[in-house]
Amino acid sequence: MLQCINSQGYCTEMWSNYKFRLTPPTSGGTLKTIRKSAKLANVCYDIRGPIMDAARQMEEEGHKIIKLNIGNLAAFGFDAPEEIQQDMIRNLPNSAGYSDSKGIFAARKAVMHYTQQQGTKGVTLDDIYLGNGASELIVMATNALLDNGDELLLPSPDYPLWTAAASLSGGTPVHYLCDEANGWMPDLNDIRAKITARTKGIVVINPNNPTGALYSDEMLKAIVQIAREHGLVLFADEVYDKVLYDGARHTAMGSLSGDVLTLTFNSLSKSYRSCGYRAGWLVVSGEKKAAKDYIEGLNMLSNMRLCSNVPGQWAIQTALGGYQSINDLVGEGGRLRRQRDLAYELITAIPGVTCVKPMAALYMFARLDRTLYPIADDQQFFLELLKDTKVMLVQGTGFNWAAPDHFRIVFLPHEDDLREAIGRVAKFLESYRKRHSN
Repeated sequence: MLQCINSQGYCTEMWSNYKFRLTPPTSGGTLKTIRKSAKLANVCYDIRGPIMDAARQMEEEGHKIIKLNIGNLAAFGFDAPEEIQQDMIRNLPNSAGYSDSKGIFAARKAVMHYTQQQGTKGVTLDDIYLGNGASELIVMATNALLDNGDELLLPSPDYPLWTAAASLSGGTPVHYLCDEANGWMPDLNDIRAKITARTKGIVVINPNNPTGALYSDEMLKAIVQIAREHGLVLFADEVYDKVLYDGARHTAMGSLSGDVLTLTFNSLSKSYRSCGYRAGWLVVSGEKKAAKDYIEGLNMLSNMRLCSNVPGQWAIQTALGGYQSINDLVGEGGRLRRQRDLAYELITAIPGVTCVKPMAALYMFARLDRTLYPIADDQQFFLELLKDTKVMLVQGTGFNWAAPDHFRIVFLPHEDDLREAIGRVAKFLESYRKRHSN
């Protein structure tokens, strides 16, 4: 029997004797609504959310958008080092098959040596997992740890992938406060107050995204002590560990937490301007004996995804062992340093806008005085700003900051483009102040 659908939606059945019979559609014309999983209820990623969708539509209509929403370095002329590109090209013939689920030997060995240079002890090749950027490994690590109802302590503001990963794992994200008045340092008392019997770990993003804060050794040791006292896993997101300004120095959390299970995440995306290569790593250090079952879970999930992007893996050894060109960009007179200084100068010159000057990373998290900017819905506010100025920013609530009074700005565009973009923002804010002055 053969079937087809005619132009009226009726089903025709062709029998062997070539006679036809018409039967009406069985669905009655009603489609069942297919809904997304309830696990997505607390998931947002407004870095690529509704404002991004609106910007894309505006681009399709012919508008040129200045995108200050995401740290995509290549889009602003920050190319990956040529030696990294060449190493990937040379090794493409060796990249067609699956690698070991944890990654190729040479790359994992390079990560191991890098970790040892940072002062983290006791790390072997078996403790290293390569992934499609740090993001894949963050999701893997939370999936392996959290049961339904388990809690994970996360900073506020945070990098929203962490909150999303905790929610998708069935866990409950609990946000601890980072204190703007104290340079965006974590509030240790708030961390302690939010620990319950269901708390499984603490996430530390250092250098911080979105604030650009860099934590002192004293702060890191205090967080390690809290984890030690409560038997918590430490998750150290250190993706920006080389993007440092004004002679600042980064300390790896793993070097301070030898008796506490610590998972450290890093990648080539930022320090090596290789976002699209999707090459990241996870290092397990500290007290591993009591975590054998959890590590088995990491191995299971690593095996299930077969392996990460193999061409990207080949770039890791060259990146970690070669000339660190990021130093030229962040040092005195370097492009990133100049753009950070300019963005800070311009944004803080706007009435009612303040900002803690970032010591690291690619962002600043600016504050709007609510007496001058009585914003009720910051997503709608920055959507209006986009439509008026053709400049795309991300509202503070997109980083799980409770009040609608902050926004993140990326200072990656060239200086002329930064002046143009922030100038447009300043005019929009001036207009807003006049409209709401009464």
